[in-house]
Amino acid sequence: MPDDDLTSVLTAVGPRLRALRRKRGTTLTALSERTGISLSTLSRLESGQRKPTLELLLPLAKAYGVQLDELVGAPSTGDPRIHPRPVVRNGEVHVPLTGRLGGLRAYKRILPAGRPGAARPEQRVHEGYGWLYVLSGRLRLALAEHDLVLVAGEAAEFDTRTPHGFENAGAEPVEFLHLFGPQGERVHTRARPAGDA
Repeated sequence: MPDDDLTSVLTAVGPRLRALRRKRGTTLTALSERTGISLSTLSRLESGQRKPTLELLLPLAKAYGVQLDELVGAPSTGDPRIHPRPVVRNGEVHVPLTGRLGGLRAYKRILPAGRPGAARPEQRVHEGYGWLYVLSGRLRLALAEHDLVLVAGEAAEFDTRTPHGFENAGAEPVEFLHLFGPQGERVHTRARPAGDA
């Protein structure tokens, strides 16, 4: 990598870290407690007064749950493939299908078998827009006052400012694609004008 490219990548790390921390709604103090990195070091790193090193970036990548190359904005290698690393939370598997921060995010999610008679899923709200596509199984979507069950091949889209939550509605694991993006980002379909063949 030419020296100018390396310098620009390193210079962009601080602002990228600050933007990510603010987007996650965390403070330098809380981040310091999670990573064991001193408050002053984190502050200098974000302001560009401290050069990023692996010893600093690895705990930050772990704390934010992102790949190291995503954290530093590593230049493209020309290979479009991503190498997802599944994350398991409360028995649910989340497989990231996008490899960059911000913008539209995509996950394959797998929820374990449902619990008969389970209470309605906890609903959340946040800025953005969401899409679901069920690959296999039965997915229960609680959307405001509506209670829907989506099966393989069905899709749903909704404004995430509407209270929403989901859970497995069947006796087998449910697999689905979950896409979400910032408010205003909608899926766009390019269609041919009616007269074109």
